[in-house]
Amino acid sequence: MALTESKMMPLGSLAPDFSLRNVSDGSVVDRTDFAGRALLVMFICNHCPYVKHVAPELKRLGDDYDNSKLGIVAIQSNNVEDYPDDSPDKMKEEAELRGYRFPYLYDETQEAAIKFTAACTPDFFLFDSNHVLVYRGRLDETRPKRIQSGVYDSSGVEAHGADLRKAIDEVLAGNLPSQEQFPSMGCNIKWKPSGGPSYFRIRN
Repeated sequence: MALTESKMMPLGSLAPDFSLRNVSDGSVVDRTDFAGRALLVMFICNHCPYVKHVAPELKRLGDDYDNSKLGIVAIQSNNVEDYPDDSPDKMKEEAELRGYRFPYLYDETQEAAIKFTAACTPDFFLFDSNHVLVYRGRLDETRPKRIQSGVYDSSGVEAHGADLRKAIDEVLAGNLPSQEQFPSMGCNIKWKPSGGPSYFRIRN
């Protein structure tokens, strides 16, 4: 696992188009399905300890903003040949286990991740109702504690989502979030053997 920061797409960018399969019901979810609504796009996966750390808060976000003017999608872009725990079948199991209300989408070609300049899991992109980027970066300041290789502990540092929630609430109130924003951090996206996009750099 390589600790990686998000690339911080420029604020004011238009949301890239995507059309991806929802592993829960097989439906295709498109960006235009959220026309006229703010949109939160989250790049996550199943196996990453940083995603496991924030997963309970992601579930709460889905619950708290369900039926609001905010659309939420999660996208899984990892190479499943090397990381089978992130396969579509496992994604479906994860969504059911966590109780996610939002669509969990499979980016088989990794094109969506590249369009968004996603670099790590988790990585968050919040767009206003015109699908203009107004926030990108971390959920909050918490991180799981590394005990040893492959073993992490979130006891006493549970994710609360304050940074992202504040940005969401500002957007839903018709305001711009503060431009003081901090990158997310987590496992690098697991690119296919081609090596990943040109913007990708592992932070050692």
